[in-house]
Amino acid sequence: MATNVVILGAKGRMGNMLVNMALADKELNLVGACEREGHAGGMNYDGCLTSDCLEDLLPQVPGAVIVDFTAPESSVTMAKIAAKHGNPAVIGTTGLNKDQVAELETLAKKNLLFWAPNMSVGVNMLLKVLPDLVKALGENYDMEMVETHHKMKKDSPSGTALKLAQCMAEARGWEYDDVKKHCRDGIIGERPHKEIGVQTLRGGDVVGDHTMYFFGPGERIEITHRAHSRETFASGALRAAKWLSCQKPGKLYSMADIF
Repeated sequence: MATNVVILGAKGRMGNMLVNMALADKELNLVGACEREGHAGGMNYDGCLTSDCLEDLLPQVPGAVIVDFTAPESSVTMAKIAAKHGNPAVIGTTGLNKDQVAELETLAKKNLLFWAPNMSVGVNMLLKVLPDLVKALGENYDMEMVETHHKMKKDSPSGTALKLAQCMAEARGWEYDDVKKHCRDGIIGERPHKEIGVQTLRGGDVVGDHTMYFFGPGERIEITHRAHSRETFASGALRAAKWLSCQKPGKLYSMADIF
């Protein structure tokens, strides 16, 4: 049976891609497209309801999975509305702070919620294998990262960079907030052993590049993931929507749960 989906922010770059991919997927039914207040005009998809108010739309599409790539505050608000109406939701928004993630975790105890700062299969496979590499190399290897995104991206470092860096820190038994270094400037002295630097580049229309460095004695290892198109994120989100519709509430699901 096909999964019913509602796309939030349907006229944005990611939202428009999600709409088109959902329409082309035989395992999905696009039953709703929603935009912010006053911006729903011009949306016209066969068999799909359109609205600028999620509260009004959801009662007309019970059980439909919401897919949201908007902004942190918007995503948390959406999750509350989804919980009120019992609609599952997949969130790909980055830049959420700890309090916002905690709020999603609370909501997920009673309503189906899925959140991943990066929906790509490649990135999530990296998250799976990185701990083994970090442990195998040992503490003689300094860990750093450079992330590059388009000039319109609002959060820094990217949610993906933070997730990867946190994964690396955990593999060392470190608390990431204690060892992170997101900026270096001036006379900073020698690099501490217990540190992970994450540096940010912004420009042009780069979809997303992340390079992890492991600097060891006499050698270095570089691992790079490059997203060539937003389609990889949209594809992962729609895959998550299909998967989530068959799960039960109780936790904030992520791509790791799918794998």
